[in-house]
Amino acid sequence: MKKADVSVIIRSRNEERWIGHCIQSVLDNIYKPEIIIVDNDSTDNTLNIVKSFKQDPNLKSVTRSYTNIKIYNIKDYSPGKSLNFGVKKSKNNILLIISAHCVLKKIDINDVKTKLKKYKSIFGNQIPTWNGKKISKRYIWSHFGEKQSVNMFSKLENRYFHHNAVAVYEKNFLKSNKFDEHLTSKEDRYWANKIILKKHKILYDPNLIVDHHYTENGNTWKGIG
Repeated sequence: MKKADVSVIIRSRNEERWIGHCIQSVLDNIYKPEIIIVDNDSTDNTLNIVKSFKQDPNLKSVTRSYTNIKIYNIKDYSPGKSLNFGVKKSKNNILLIISAHCVLKKIDINDVKTKLKKYKSIFGNQIPTWNGKKISKRYIWSHFGEKQSVNMFSKLENRYFHHNAVAVYEKNFLKSNKFDEHLTSKEDRYWANKIILKKHKILYDPNLIVDHHYTENGNTWKGIG
């Protein structure tokens, strides 16, 4: 099997509940990716779980995908700052951004590479989940339908929509079109609106799918994602 030449960027802070599932799902769907963990001073078992993937001798066998994981800690966290840092540290041009509490269910790397020749980013479908069960959709989930959409406009937010819980980019483009590091949330939407105003296109692809795990009260874990 040919190496995918994909770098996966995962932001984390106290994500012990799902970080292992997230990493395993990436390995199940992408052959030999580079995985970059950008952590923000986790105090739980997050980093030990990440390191267990890195150190597992069974993952070095010929028949199983090894885990090429790099772990970085970032101070003064912001979503944009952590992503820009991950982009800078990545080796491959194809970048998959995925939230640490998301589990990758479906991705076609060859299809993604083809579409990135036309679109500056591709974001995917999200299935809201709590304790393994689908939960009622909040307003945001109305954006994730069954049809592709180019430059999706959100009437609810009155701006173009994009979401970094699962999204694919090219590093060469992100190096000169960085995320805003001063924002505390929704760096993806602000980035999309800036890019679209420059006459570029962004694709929503329902065939790129994650389970997005939520807390009991309907929030994302630690509010990231």
